[in-house]
Amino acid sequence: MRLYLGADHAGYQLKETLKAYLLDEGHDVVDVGAVSEDSVDYPHFAARVGRAVARGDGERGILVCGTGVGMAISANKVRGVRAANVTTAEFARLARAHNNANVVTLAGRYTSADDAKEIVDAFLGTEFEGARHSRRIDAIQQLEDEER
Repeated sequence: MRLYLGADHAGYQLKETLKAYLLDEGHDVVDVGAVSEDSVDYPHFAARVGRAVARGDGERGILVCGTGVGMAISANKVRGVRAANVTTAEFARLARAHNNANVVTLAGRYTSADDAKEIVDAFLGTEFEGARHSRRIDAIQQLEDEER
């Protein structure tokens, strides 16, 4: 699977851990930065990942900042992105199965490497269930269309 991965300074270490893990798992990983723990602004990285996923350049995106909240807010501003800030593998599974989330955001300051791997595995390994959930995704799309 082709994945886009990004982080700010607070998520840099966890991003690097996840990148190595995902490459070992055989994924094609595009790292859009950050490249160090020097202070940077998370919206730029959320936009890079969000736009790539929305264009279809990658199948899913993973973003990491201190809490994951800023990344989720920023990524969700990109038309076609459904970013979910998750703290457990079950939340990641449900975000995919029910919300067809295409970007997951993680809390670099509060998520262990092992937990992050479990979350990402659930996010990547779960398919959208469709059915009754499809009309809700359509309603989200309608909201985006109204805001244009």
